[in-house]
Amino acid sequence: MQDDAATQEMLSLVLDEPEHWAMFLDIDGTLLNLAPTPDAIEVPEALPGQLHRLSNKLGGALALVTGRSLAYADALFKPFAFPTAGLHGAEIRSAAGMHTLEATPEFQALKHALIAEAEQYPGVLIEDKGAAVAAHYRLAPEYEKVLEERMHHYAEVAGPNWALQLGKMVFELRPARSSKGDALERFFQFDPFKNRCPITIGDDLTDESMFAIANARGGVSIRVGAIGAPSCATSRLSSAALVRNVIAALAA
Repeated sequence: MQDDAATQEMLSLVLDEPEHWAMFLDIDGTLLNLAPTPDAIEVPEALPGQLHRLSNKLGGALALVTGRSLAYADALFKPFAFPTAGLHGAEIRSAAGMHTLEATPEFQALKHALIAEAEQYPGVLIEDKGAAVAAHYRLAPEYEKVLEERMHHYAEVAGPNWALQLGKMVFELRPARSSKGDALERFFQFDPFKNRCPITIGDDLTDESMFAIANARGGVSIRVGAIGAPSCATSRLSSAALVRNVIAALAA
């Protein structure tokens, strides 16, 4: 896996052939520093404009691919509304329009039950994402084991249309038919992404499926953070701050 310097040098070559590349960016832990709670996420003032300028240089072939909802992503980077895959691909906005999976009444009831149960676990935060729900335990790591057990229970209750997704200090129930890799394949069906080579940047297990697509398409896959768990990414940037430095340099 390439180190920071090699990865930054490689990415600097993108603008030599901007029409050749499409960029897919995770948000939390990739563009933005992780925070104790979702509401504590901070967006550097210059970042939305830098992403907009880079998107223009790439002919619009820049997309956000996130576990957050599409509305949440839009609020972070307003006034710009980039092509976005939210909820790991359950929500997709592309040039072809909107594609959204809705929560069933049964899943809505499950979320209410989970929120009520979580009151027993001080510090555990339940994030209702519509067609998905996440249990964050960053503020209460002592509940990891019991929360994992309970989320497996809720996954069984939800049935085969929902899957349990593990992430950094979070367990999430998301639509089983959605993944970040699937989202990339949807984007590649339409301009301006069609026939381009992907650059994927992410920091978590949920990003591995889009790394795999990038590798299969002869593109670039970059894992953000310290070397830890095995990853199929071929390159590395050690921090979200370095990712932002790259974005700023490419957007200049």
